[in-house]
Amino acid sequence: MKFGIYSSIANPPRGEDLPRCVDEVIEEAQLAEQAGFDSCFFGEHHQDKDGFLPSPLIVCTAVAASTTKLRVGTSVILLPLHHPVRLAEDVVTLDIISKGRVTVGVGLGYQQADFGAFGVNMSDRVELFEEKVGILHKCWSGDEFSYDGKHHKIENLTVSPAPIQKPSPPLWIGASAPVSARRAANIADAIVTTPSTTLDNTVKLIDHYKQAAVAAGKTPAPVIMRDAWVAGSRKEAEEVYGPEVMQAYKYYWQNGLPEFLSIKNEPELTLERVAKDRLIMGDPEECLSEFQRWSDATGAESCLLRLRHAHSGGPSHAQIMKTIDLIGDRIIPYMD
Repeated sequence: MKFGIYSSIANPPRGEDLPRCVDEVIEEAQLAEQAGFDSCFFGEHHQDKDGFLPSPLIVCTAVAASTTKLRVGTSVILLPLHHPVRLAEDVVTLDIISKGRVTVGVGLGYQQADFGAFGVNMSDRVELFEEKVGILHKCWSGDEFSYDGKHHKIENLTVSPAPIQKPSPPLWIGASAPVSARRAANIADAIVTTPSTTLDNTVKLIDHYKQAAVAAGKTPAPVIMRDAWVAGSRKEAEEVYGPEVMQAYKYYWQNGLPEFLSIKNEPELTLERVAKDRLIMGDPEECLSEFQRWSDATGAESCLLRLRHAHSGGPSHAQIMKTIDLIGDRIIPYMD
């Protein structure tokens, strides 16, 4: 199983020092490359008061220019908000700049503020998403095409230049529900699962994906994203990472994400309650065992680790660098 890092670039509460955050994330990506990580991913949100950077492809370009082997990617671009031809051209440009190192993860989105910023009706997001995925594939084919859909009408278009990666840059779909998993199987190259749900839920979701992929005559390629922290001890991991991840989970609970619906009252939302079979957190031996358990159960080809959280801004850069080193020394070389 390959490892990537996912970085939320924000500086709560008011986004005061984002240039520093960007510098830190680039340095973390450079260290990740040296430590044996395969990739580095960034997400997209809009109108967040903490300054969450809204353009992940631009950040990917900066990281690609600062590394030589590390793949760069998005997890996820909020596809309903983008014109697919413009996005296809931007991805091709990054594919050329990075010399074929870009992966494009796309998702539906779940925050009304993201859609409001662009005047997009959130209730149209599924049909918008499916049309745009179809157009992206046609844009990267190198062939002239026309498209007559409900939301897009395109005549006699050929996107040029062509991407370096053949037949196209990998297209991943972020999914947290069975219908989304089946969609990923049918129209994308891989699924990316949500980082904040349990192993049991992740396995069930990937099973839906695998069955649909096989039925479509495709080879399943599941990717998992996990909230994870490797430290010198379990106690250190809980003290350093626990407050950061719980701030994110409080936000998700308040926004009604399905994986937290079983928690009825905020006092029930504790690290002790949510950690089991959800967080990979502890000393290297404990975490290695957990990563292997997740790998065996899901069959995932890659695991993206969410070390830096947007809602808290932490853990600190120094702590993240230490953990990247530990993962490179004590985890990556020993994964089957």
